[in-house]
Amino acid sequence: MQRLSGLDASFLYLETASQPLHVCSIMELDTSTMPDGYSFDRLRDELAVRIKAMPQFREKLVDSPLNLDHPVWVEDNSFDVSRHLHRIGLPPPGGRMELSEICGHIAALPLDRNRPLWEMWVIEGVAGTDAQQGGRLAVMTKVHHAAVDGVTGASLLSQLCSTEPDAPPPEPVEGVGDANQIQLAVSGLARFASRPLRLARVLPNTVSSVLESVLRARIGLAMASPFTAPRTAFNANVTTHRNVAYAQLNLEDIKKVKNRFDVKVNDVVMALVSGVLRQFLLDRDELPETSLVAMVPVSVHGKSDRPGRNQVSGMFARLETHIADPAERLKAISEANSVAKQHSSAISATLLQDWSQFAAPAVFNVAMRAYARSSLTTSRPVHNLVVSNVPGPQMPLYLLGCEVKAMYPLGPIFHGSGLNITVMSLNGKLDVGLIACPELVPDLWELADDFAVGMEELLLAAQ
Repeated sequence: MQRLSGLDASFLYLETASQPLHVCSIMELDTSTMPDGYSFDRLRDELAVRIKAMPQFREKLVDSPLNLDHPVWVEDNSFDVSRHLHRIGLPPPGGRMELSEICGHIAALPLDRNRPLWEMWVIEGVAGTDAQQGGRLAVMTKVHHAAVDGVTGASLLSQLCSTEPDAPPPEPVEGVGDANQIQLAVSGLARFASRPLRLARVLPNTVSSVLESVLRARIGLAMASPFTAPRTAFNANVTTHRNVAYAQLNLEDIKKVKNRFDVKVNDVVMALVSGVLRQFLLDRDELPETSLVAMVPVSVHGKSDRPGRNQVSGMFARLETHIADPAERLKAISEANSVAKQHSSAISATLLQDWSQFAAPAVFNVAMRAYARSSLTTSRPVHNLVVSNVPGPQMPLYLLGCEVKAMYPLGPIFHGSGLNITVMSLNGKLDVGLIACPELVPDLWELADDFAVGMEELLLAAQ
């Protein structure tokens, strides 16, 4: 068995009916590259073979009333790929509106915790084409956040893919094995008993991080603070519904702007998000006078020796949405990001992971219910939205033989933050995925379509 870290488990404890905490991806595939042609049965058989080399897809959660620590992953001895792979067809004409409506519905459905926490939906009829005749196909994946963060999720998807359409399957890999109730209880008791010792190790890092943050705030070199974000329409409690939209940009255009202004790729991405949100709120006469604040997940892979599948910290970034000129806004975002990164680096990379080890499920549940019921979700949101940038491979990829034309990532949304924008670079493109609560952001496609407009504005400013 393999025990969840506190950070992994927190995504289980924070989950509610209106706040499912899985990460999704919509892939657009070209079936003309699939050896011997596409059929759903052939795709399912190929997936079953590849999952033999990926034990994470065969693991399920186990817990016990006697367990004083977090749940564990064990091998699902009755694993059946057919329980996780689903098939559905789009209604005519099979355009982006039909696809996004289906994907929004799928994204809102919770995962069955009695099975490995993932699903894959094969969606046929994309753009009115016949996948069996070499047309287009969409595949939507869902994996629980307890099992992956942005980097590990992208890594898992890349393991399902290959750089050649007819690549041989990898060798099978054994899973984590099983665990009985006694093993679960005894090992959980041992970890629970060691918590005071681990707490003594966490406190010095916490104190130094707090002092560092206070000092930086005094001299104006701190990232944006939580609960300082202005209120917007998407900062309220979310419902059980989800809507999605997406956009695709040329990565070379991003790099042109990056090089012209001597900034980072992520600065340009944040400037695009900022410009899109600024115009969206201006059109509704709802633009706050102060800057929107984004929560940006920061990978600590390679910087942390802590166990767990979520190796992530976070920083609060100013989007400078109050600045009208695109070039000036980009420069301000770059400067603010530089300060935020320095501040984030000065804080222990393992602080979030360490403290999450001590919170029990009841604490998470009570805290989430209290926050959802309070006025803070609207009057004082923690942040306005989540913005995430996940790097992907810059080469052609083939999912089970089908060439991947796009991969739109979709992160979770939370009470008080009903909009998530995640981007992924893949083979010369920047794929943008947007997910929201439709009661808060009903016109999500307006946001998605404005990414092309914002890109043109930045390219014009770069001339």
